[in-house]
Amino acid sequence: MTTSTPTTELSDVRAGLAPVTARAPKKIRLGALSGRTVVWIFLIGFALLSVIPMIWLILAPSKTSVEITTLHPFAFGSFQGYANAWNNLMAFQDGQVLQWLWNSVWYTALIVLISCVTAILAGYALATAPLPFRRGLLIITLIAMIVPPVALVLPLFLEITAIGLYDSPWAIILTSSFYPFGVFLAYIYFTSSIPKDLYEAARIDGCGEFGTFIRIALPLSKGLMGMLAFFSFTAAWVNFFLPYVFVSSGEVMPLPVGLGVLFSSTPALNPAVGATILPIRQPEIALVGLLVAIPILLVFIASAKFLTRGVLAGAVKS
Repeated sequence: MTTSTPTTELSDVRAGLAPVTARAPKKIRLGALSGRTVVWIFLIGFALLSVIPMIWLILAPSKTSVEITTLHPFAFGSFQGYANAWNNLMAFQDGQVLQWLWNSVWYTALIVLISCVTAILAGYALATAPLPFRRGLLIITLIAMIVPPVALVLPLFLEITAIGLYDSPWAIILTSSFYPFGVFLAYIYFTSSIPKDLYEAARIDGCGEFGTFIRIALPLSKGLMGMLAFFSFTAAWVNFFLPYVFVSSGEVMPLPVGLGVLFSSTPALNPAVGATILPIRQPEIALVGLLVAIPILLVFIASAKFLTRGVLAGAVKS
């Protein structure tokens, strides 16, 4: 007489359920495949919408203004077209565009330096120092983030005029260094990404607040510095409205403001101007677009590692 053991019965049950469990993953895979297909279609479509204008912008300066409207949008003109567009830009007031470009470079460098230093120090103080009215300071920082810069133009203009900085580089640098988003980002970073035990250990070892910041917080915040530098650079490099209000001399204008004034006096962007002796047309505008976009691309590539590190900071808790 044969007796069945629990192991044998369990094997029989598993054998009977085998066909059912073999068919279930097929349905899951089909569903996962359909969802993945939709995601890929969406991502590819979004990428095309983003890449197509950039391809046109790169190819447009190689053509003449007539060829831009007659040839295929993605047709290449000639390398001489880039040289012609550049020479036409340089013909304006003996290379005034180069002065605007240099102004933008050193204005932006100082703005990034000031905004990053102040944002990191303020964020660290809000995160770790026993400050009175900390909650109120955080609320004020959030309100400053929400208020659009346009709403602050009049009080900033009156302040800059009162202290005698109107139509000077410092009018642009000081007003553009106001960076409440960076302060709040630094506060979030120092509260969530660096364990509080490190701060306490440094204080027990005799470090003051500044020593703790220099020896502990700052070396561990490279990702934060990369994020702050990139975001502040992007905002300062393309800033148009505030510099347009605070400066009027061509010698102190940054690149976006100078180009805006230049293009508004040519038929390129203002058909009401009519005929003009300035050879500024669509190819020159496209070339200037490359001048504005290429530095942002280079800074992004240089800080990509720090941006990734800063975005993922605090995502995993030990």
